[in-house]
Amino acid sequence: MTEQASDWIPLGRITGHYGVKGWVKVHSDTQPRDNIVAYDEWVLMPARSTTDGQRYKVLDGREQGKTIVARLEGIEDRDAADRLIGQSIVVKRSELPALDADEFYWTDLVGMETVTSDGTRIGKVVRLFETGANDVLVVSDERKGSKPGAEVLVPWVQPDVVTEVDVNARRITVDWDPDF
Repeated sequence: MTEQASDWIPLGRITGHYGVKGWVKVHSDTQPRDNIVAYDEWVLMPARSTTDGQRYKVLDGREQGKTIVARLEGIEDRDAADRLIGQSIVVKRSELPALDADEFYWTDLVGMETVTSDGTRIGKVVRLFETGANDVLVVSDERKGSKPGAEVLVPWVQPDVVTEVDVNARRITVDWDPDF
């Protein structure tokens, strides 16, 4: 593959095998989670790789209890499915649905600078997670005097807490006390 890492958007990962006929268990980062099987083709990337993926046609997929299971072309038995465990599921950015003006893909928020409304720099977004009530930004605490590895959790509540997202400047402004 000749595409660059930025061309690929992670949708989830293979977490296990399901049955003996080559089905795989999938952790999905899509919303809703079963949207991952709506893509006709996945590229599976081995751990720590950004360009060495293998394409697989998605033949079937569904929710199965608390997980998603899928059947991929060319994966016919449990041993073949086992070799895929741990690989990331990615698609080309051009395959993602268009977003409304106030919507963002999480992958695009990671790495953005986070500042308070009074201009205090907190740090960069490391990851996001869901809580049920709202999503949460995990920001590395890069303020002077903070402990190494410290993080600040900021609820993703627009416009009350997250007041501005400037994609071009790669900056998120929040009305939030980083010491909270």
